[in-house]
Amino acid sequence: MSMLLRPWLNRARRALAQVFAFRIVFGERARDGRALPLTRISPSTCIEHEQGLVLGDDVFIGHYNFIEAHQGVRIDTGVQITNFVSIVTHSSHRSLRLMGHDYGTLPPEQRPGFIAAAVHIGAFCFIGPHSVIEAGTRLGKGCLVESHSRVRGTFPDFAVIAGNPAVAVGDTRDADAVLLARHPQWRPRYEAWAGAPADTRAPREG
Repeated sequence: MSMLLRPWLNRARRALAQVFAFRIVFGERARDGRALPLTRISPSTCIEHEQGLVLGDDVFIGHYNFIEAHQGVRIDTGVQITNFVSIVTHSSHRSLRLMGHDYGTLPPEQRPGFIAAAVHIGAFCFIGPHSVIEAGTRLGKGCLVESHSRVRGTFPDFAVIAGNPAVAVGDTRDADAVLLARHPQWRPRYEAWAGAPADTRAPREG
């Protein structure tokens, strides 16, 4: 193939992939048929057991994510899930190591070490890239999960979550208070979902 034609071919491939494989468009439907006009899900995201996925509106789910919703995954309004994130509602590796080829002979509730539980991600949470949200996790509203975190358990509203295993390392309202001090016109919008006034916290730069 001519060296002059290759760049054009590569550009054409990328353009087609963007249109048909990666283009994220507004508009989804909830499981009950409700329109979610502001929700966007990348075509490259894999969703297993989609009937168990409950979505709010204005949710963004980016490229190359994996959501396994057999036990139920609830993602509330305004959540952002970036790229290369896994959300799972079961864990079988302990049972498989223990039981070997007999793993499939017993129902899940009789498999030692088998974990299965729903996941709930509260409103306006942010999930950073390359993170794993494990079975049974519950994130309160306004949480921020830093990239490359392995999250298991229950976390309060506005937690900054990081690490492997992940722990709460901060509070998103600290940075929010700084922004609201600079842009007070957005305070009513913020307080409509966040609740408590952000100015009860001392603004900190940085």
